Amino acid sequence: MATYLDFEEPLLALEEQIEQTKEIGASTEVDMTDKINELEKKLKAKTKEIFTKLSPWQRVQLSRHPDRPYTLEYIKAMTKGEFQELHGDRNVKDDKAIVGGFGMLDGRSVMFIGQQKGVNTKMRQFRNFGMANPEGYRKALRLMKMAEKFNKPIVTLIDTPGAFPGLEAEERGQGEAIARNIYEMMRLKVPVICIIIGEGASGGALGIGVGDKVVMMENSWYSVISPENCSTILWRSWDYKEVAAEALKLTSTDMKKNKLIDDIIKEPLNGAHRDRETAFANVQKAILGYLKELDPIEPTKRINDRIEKYSKMGVYK
Repeated sequence: MATYLDFEEPLLALEEQIEQTKEIGASTEVDMTDKINELEKKLKAKTKEIFTKLSPWQRVQLSRHPDRPYTLEYIKAMTKGEFQELHGDRNVKDDKAIVGGFGMLDGRSVMFIGQQKGVNTKMRQFRNFGMANPEGYRKALRLMKMAEKFNKPIVTLIDTPGAFPGLEAEERGQGEAIARNIYEMMRLKVPVICIIIGEGASGGALGIGVGDKVVMMENSWYSVISPENCSTILWRSWDYKEVAAEALKLTSTDMKKNKLIDDIIKEPLNGAHRDRETAFANVQKAILGYLKELDPIEPTKRINDRIEKYSKMGVYK
């Protein structure tokens, strides 16, 4: 059964009315076509009204929607199942919060890497809620270097509430692992495309978020801190999370305006969770377009452009 957020409830009421009207028509053999068409028009209009006026906090809620597709679903849809997952950092273990491997995208081999959240309670625990340990970032770097060795482009799919903040993660060098990835990703000779498909929180996102093209899906967010944690630090309460979400300028529109990302990938009107196939198709089309743009560029120029892009960020005159 689909899950509806509080601001989506008017849509649920209309959808229930449509189903009830269809059932009445079927059971009584009365033609209810006009009534159904009228309700469907109302549903379409209400959907447009709600989703064209979303607040930053509502977009944060959508990015975490339990029905929203995660990394492996995007990869399997785009590669049509031609995906070989690779495991382990060759040092500690295989971090289940980060997945990666080679997949066939429109006839060419691409290295996909991303955070994976679980689809139910058991899988969320197994995937550590998409929060990677140091070995996850080291696995990601190993796969990036492998892609570079075989001259294959890299696509990262970012969806994490942050890197795992546990004591054992800090003991194994969480900060160093993320910093090393940022440093190495700057110098990769192959095209690198980074897409925030859900949550893009803090260093957990940056650890696989440095690329020639950094783009966001329409209902995703990207920030140094989540609205709840920001609210807790500033007001010592979660009650101001909506104010924090507004102030952080974390939406795709704000990030594009501030030149911190390169592009925005449109989602279906009512969100990726309501029309997965369209969302998958939009992401695939965007990736193929970026690769077509990046392929002809010489590796040295690509690296210099990447460094220059990040050097300009946060500079004010």
